[in-house]
Amino acid sequence: MSKLKQIRKDRLLSKLELARQAGVSAVTIDRIEQGYKCRVSTKRKILKALGISVADREIVFEDEED
Repeated sequence: MSKLKQIRKDRLLSKLELARQAGVSAVTIDRIEQGYKCRVSTKRKILKALGISVADREIVFEDEED
């Protein structure tokens, strides 16, 4: 299970609710949870919606070599 999915479930958020709070589509959340890469701006939106600082991004997102 991806880190994002685990955090989302721990916070009792649906994909749709997290997507709404982050200003992205539920499809985007689903794709990220499946392991697809996303833009840095999308990561920032999701982190903000979860109340996690950019400095702590590794809590949600795996380190990726871009």
